[in-house]
Amino acid sequence: MKQRMKVSDKNTQIGIDIGTEKICCAITEINSDEKSNKILGVGSVPSQGIKKGSIVHRDRVMDAIESAVREAELMAGIKVNRAMLSISGDHIRGINTQGAIAIQKGNARNVPVVEQEITQNDVSRVLELAKAVSLPVDREILHILPQEYLIDTMDSIKDPVGMSGRRLEAKVHLITMAATTAKNLVNCVHELAIDVEGLVFQGLASAIATLDTDEKELGVVVVDIGAGTTDITVFYDGGVRHTAVIGVGASTVTNDIAVMLQIGMEDAEQIKLKYASAKASMSSTELEFDLPVKNGGIARKVSEHELSRYVEARMIELIQLIGREIERSDVSEQLTYGLVLTGGGAMLRNLVPLAQEKFNMPVRIGRPKNFSGAVDIASTADFTAAIGLTQWTSVTRDLVMQETVLSPIGKAVTNIKDWVRGLFT
Repeated sequence: MKQRMKVSDKNTQIGIDIGTEKICCAITEINSDEKSNKILGVGSVPSQGIKKGSIVHRDRVMDAIESAVREAELMAGIKVNRAMLSISGDHIRGINTQGAIAIQKGNARNVPVVEQEITQNDVSRVLELAKAVSLPVDREILHILPQEYLIDTMDSIKDPVGMSGRRLEAKVHLITMAATTAKNLVNCVHELAIDVEGLVFQGLASAIATLDTDEKELGVVVVDIGAGTTDITVFYDGGVRHTAVIGVGASTVTNDIAVMLQIGMEDAEQIKLKYASAKASMSSTELEFDLPVKNGGIARKVSEHELSRYVEARMIELIQLIGREIERSDVSEQLTYGLVLTGGGAMLRNLVPLAQEKFNMPVRIGRPKNFSGAVDIASTADFTAAIGLTQWTSVTRDLVMQETVLSPIGKAVTNIKDWVRGLFT
């Protein structure tokens, strides 16, 4: 067994993606200066004690997290003592808001332009005003993501610092969460002697790992299909325009198969992965397979086509729900790059052609990009969020960070002050 060492190198990053079906841990080496990223180790174990992003059995969650972390440690030869965590669930909410301030630097009526130069402090003030929305007492702001700034009559400004004007306005996207859900998640990881460096919306983490600059500028939707939930993040003009979490995921398809064929959930999952097609017309009516027989039951067969009819019906329902959220973004007609499907549910056979047919736009599978190392193990769509978490620190390193929220979840929540300077590049 490899000798483990303490994580001390600032370039070594750890992400733990906690999902309903799987818990993934990724250890990577990020070198922003040389633009080289290397996967050192990954661990993936079946998830237990999580339902649609929320903890329902604390001890089982901790055992599963520990197992995933140990797998990654053994592969990387590194001891995990800190990590970024993903968070999802139908408690996540995204809202667009805005704020405006007057830029006043002097008392004279004719203030010289140079005295009205916008500073980082002005940006902080306008963002503070933009985030001052009324939230229930049990909710916290997870991310503050600026979309654009307006100075007097000038709009679509990405970085106003150093420019001059009398009025500064910020349009931002806020992602909020249930404070107790986040606190319970963080406490589980803390009890494993792992310091939580921050929480990141799972859909955002997947976007970091899979998108490039052009896609975010010209319009794209990242759809992370997990087992219990589906995360949606809409990008346009370099910023996040809409986020949502749908309480339906790939496990719903597994449940349909189990009910229709009268088999157990584990058998249904295996059959789904091996024989199911998201488009029934692309499956075989000739290929039949044996169903599991238990307790002296009657031997039965079913065709790949018949199975896929159940699957297609459920996936069309999910696609319709995704379409409604895309419409709410107000940029549905400007999504040049269409959809990027990621997460474990995106690995369902023939899902891309079904989505292309229903959305009438380009669709591709999102996988971690620009990594070396153990890519043969971690190159599938179900590792995107974990890999994206390890990139979070590097893509936000040059940003002015807001002081961490020290309420229910301590230092777990990081509010981003600026969307422009290096985020997702």
